[in-house]
Amino acid sequence: MSKHSSLKTSGGASGKRSVLKRFERIKLLKQRGQWKKGASPIGLPKTKPEA
Repeated sequence: MSKHSSLKTSGGASGKRSVLKRFERIKLLKQRGQWKKGASPIGLPKTKPEA
């Protein structure tokens, strides 16, 4: 069964995401110097993506 043509999206998800995945948040915290070695990846602080 195929999708109706009116339900298809054009271009896909090309918008800017405002939510980071866990590994992206850890990477950003490391760059900012806020990540402590051996810290738990659970319960991370809220992190805004770089502008």
